[in-house]
Amino acid sequence: MNSRTQTLEWYDYTIFGIMLTISTSFGIYYGCVGTKQKTINEYLLGNKKMNALPIALSVAVGHFTAITLMAMPADVYKYGAFQWLGCISMFLLVILSVYIYFPVFFNLQLTSAYEYLERRFDKKTKLLASSLYLLCEFIYLAVVAYTPSLALSVSTGIHVHLISSAICAICVFYTAIGGLKTVVWTDFFQFGVIIVSLLTVSIVGTISSGGFVSIWEQALKGDRLNIFDFDPNPTKRDSFWTYFFGYTAHFTNYISLTQSGLQKFLALPTFRESVWSVIYVAICLSIVSTFVVFIGLLMYAKYAKCDPFISKKIQRHEQMVPYYIMDVAGHVPGVSGCFLVALFCASLSTISSSLNALASVIYKDFLYNFLNENIKEKSVTKILKLIVALCGIAIIGLVLIMQHLGDIIPLATSITAISQGPSMGMFTLGVLFPKANSEGAFYGAIGGFIFTASIGMPLKFYNLEKTFAYPSKPLSVENCDVSNQTTEFELQWLNTSFKRSSTSMNHTMQTENRKPPFIFRISHYYHTFLGAIVTVALGLVISYVSSTGDRLPDKKFLSPLCQNFGPNKSNRLEMQGLTNCIPYKHSYS
Repeated sequence: MNSRTQTLEWYDYTIFGIMLTISTSFGIYYGCVGTKQKTINEYLLGNKKMNALPIALSVAVGHFTAITLMAMPADVYKYGAFQWLGCISMFLLVILSVYIYFPVFFNLQLTSAYEYLERRFDKKTKLLASSLYLLCEFIYLAVVAYTPSLALSVSTGIHVHLISSAICAICVFYTAIGGLKTVVWTDFFQFGVIIVSLLTVSIVGTISSGGFVSIWEQALKGDRLNIFDFDPNPTKRDSFWTYFFGYTAHFTNYISLTQSGLQKFLALPTFRESVWSVIYVAICLSIVSTFVVFIGLLMYAKYAKCDPFISKKIQRHEQMVPYYIMDVAGHVPGVSGCFLVALFCASLSTISSSLNALASVIYKDFLYNFLNENIKEKSVTKILKLIVALCGIAIIGLVLIMQHLGDIIPLATSITAISQGPSMGMFTLGVLFPKANSEGAFYGAIGGFIFTASIGMPLKFYNLEKTFAYPSKPLSVENCDVSNQTTEFELQWLNTSFKRSSTSMNHTMQTENRKPPFIFRISHYYHTFLGAIVTVALGLVISYVSSTGDRLPDKKFLSPLCQNFGPNKSNRLEMQGLTNCIPYKHSYS
């Protein structure tokens, strides 16, 4: 940022201190008062006495991270308001979760999501899914920790790695001592902080830009609202179909089929409450998506004629949100600090939720078989807390490489797709295809992993080599002031270069003889969806070829939609309405 940009004041740091104090207080309370999280059930599932709304807010705030609050507005500014189409994915998420996946998991009452794969298929399939989850969750959490650190570094001058280390240390502290209850109630508080911050920035930005009508007209003029693009070409970065198929697969897997999300839903006492909880999640995520899209349009209204990145006022487009807030609201006491606190809250919630889930998976799927059967639960909770601490240290180490890997949203999407696609494929094979066997699930997932890695990693290589980039919407620097950082000649050259249409820009960046093959240009939003499709297709073929008259699975492992295909008609779960798929009450075992 340039020298004219304001920095944080004492009251901004005060807001930070209050937020961190309240967050850590939840951990101290649940870790040091009452039962003190002495049992596995309480530490990982909150004794299954949680309520639907706090769980929903925890799942939602655990998903929309600082990547959502910082990178998505920048994405809207640069590529248009396509992110709002994610609200359609929320509706599809509810349908898929409630009618296909949740009835099975609630009936089995699992501690680790991947236990299902062992009971439905075999141990090697479970370990493969768990390993994929651990691999990509660690890398994803490093991205999550890095994103708000980048924002605060811009505002304070403190090194990115010092800030990210502090974030991880705080998360480790209150997650390790407080367990799931701390994670959920801290998320509940942090969700409120995030919504207040988004609302405040939206109001201040709207006033600064001359009102909603002015913002809307500028967005229309800059082609930022042309989002209903039904072109089926999969190499288009954004279209209606990339969100309908790609985002739906991403949201469904991350929220309903990974340990980070499913563990919280399983902490609810009844299936009815899990249904309402996932509906609340969809509503919360849609509200937040609307806010971040609007903030992206606010930024475009402000910088339509002077792009901060092109004019060298910032080093990355992901720094636009803190730059914009300091520029527009820096004179309003507390606004800048409030939004930066929201970024921290989003990251803290995601990391704390994932640390708790990682501890569950590592213990249940990897360490459990090596421990003494008579080990006391108090000793197990100590092991879980140690795992949380070690995971935090690993994330700090991975942050060191994040700044070298390019734009944040494609990076996060591509990384998670490597495991999400095969994982979603394995679960889908299990609940929807009774004749799928363990060989099909295992080798189908390996094929899906190889496929997603094969298209995702070369795409990232082409991006880093600057031989391929998705075209952005038109950008300009024609109204920029000449500063010490940018000479008048440079501004004239930049404006000539970047005022072209997105198509011509893309053509300049990549000549035909260096253009990547078609498969490597497929939008990163499709990667999870395609990985799942490849896993299911290969799994069915391999199951058919390797079948030796395998006995069909028990109906409890199948979705209610497939109950008629199981072996035991008397065990069929009647789908007599949305909330009667399975018994309401379950005991933990």
